[in-house]
Amino acid sequence: MIIDEIRNGIVIDHIRAGGAMELYRILGLEELSCSVAIIKNAASDKMGKKDIIKIDEVIDLDLDVLGYVDPGITVNIIREGERVQKFKPDLPERVTNVIQCKNPRCITTTEQELDHVFRLTDRENRVYRCLYCDSPAKRK
Repeated sequence: MIIDEIRNGIVIDHIRAGGAMELYRILGLEELSCSVAIIKNAASDKMGKKDIIKIDEVIDLDLDVLGYVDPGITVNIIREGERVQKFKPDLPERVTNVIQCKNPRCITTTEQELDHVFRLTDRENRVYRCLYCDSPAKRK
């Protein structure tokens, strides 16, 4: 299989195998008009298998959410065919509409239009709590 190189864009690498479609949905990549390549189950020396997402344009994405979804992810920014930046996203202080509150008494259960907002309360243990009812998020 041949996937063209990217001249200007974003490569999200080291996604746990099978996780690329979830990131595709969370990042709203279906809304883009540029090329997006999803490579599933690519061979990896470190991980055995991994997924990769290549976006053929440098666009403004909420890359902080990647730190919550998969802490092992690396993001590469490509310009003129060269990698100009590589980083691992950190845990975001807030996550909106990525986690659903499971507390049946939470206001988000009855008020469907409310955003599901979770705040980071324990960085070391990766604990997020609902902004409205303080219920902890279920870990992935």
